[in-house]
Amino acid sequence: MKPEIIPNMSNRAYHAHPALGSTSLKTLATRTPAHWRYERDNPVHKAAFDIGTAAHSLILEGDTSGVIIVDAPDWRTKAAKEAKDEAAAVGKIALLEKEWTPIQAMHASVMRHPAARAALTDHKAEQSVFWEEDGLSLKCRPDAWQPGKLWDLKTTINASPSDFGKTAHNFGYHQSAAHYIDGVKELTGEELPFGFILVEKTAPYLVSVVELDWEAIDYGRQLNDRAKRIYRECADSGNWPGYPATEPIALPNFAIYEMDELLGNTEVTL
Repeated sequence: MKPEIIPNMSNRAYHAHPALGSTSLKTLATRTPAHWRYERDNPVHKAAFDIGTAAHSLILEGDTSGVIIVDAPDWRTKAAKEAKDEAAAVGKIALLEKEWTPIQAMHASVMRHPAARAALTDHKAEQSVFWEEDGLSLKCRPDAWQPGKLWDLKTTINASPSDFGKTAHNFGYHQSAAHYIDGVKELTGEELPFGFILVEKTAPYLVSVVELDWEAIDYGRQLNDRAKRIYRECADSGNWPGYPATEPIALPNFAIYEMDELLGNTEVTL
């Protein structure tokens, strides 16, 4: 595969490309090859994906051309369903007014936040990056690419910086950041820092701008390396296993302690 940066690739075309992206690396590193293979062969489209795509288009680019607003309380009526199908037929996203209003509020909140607004000024939005590493095809798509820095936009239920470390761990954001940094470096030779713009999905739509430290990025890179190793082994063998066999499994220590107290055992097992 030719290493390249494609500036105007559609979201659908990017996700359909078979190169491994950060979502695949997260699955391979922290779940099982069987999960990855099933999800690849059985893609699921959720309504939340459309809302996220619309939010990214508006907040990152101020672009509403790909969105059609449907005047209906829900999708149960024939007219609403037809409007949704007609939008999909021309490659657009249909949203209800009640879905679109919070997206507009999130956009306004981001633009009012000085650091977030600065991060989304003079940037290139959602450029698709493709490269190879030891014969393995890889891809990434930074939300915003400024001279000297990469940014990822996250709509979230909690934008508190004090909780972001836990959120990043739960959702593998450290893996994403390492993957984007490495992909851009492969194409440009620059190792750029990576930041996150967080905006809450409910009123008052609070915003924060955060960054993971380099130790977190390094752990993400190690997990990505693990994912690539697993993928190569499975591709070579043709075997995509699920959970491994294990020895008999003990209850966790806290459970044993609680049961010993409840049962009145004189010798507490730790």
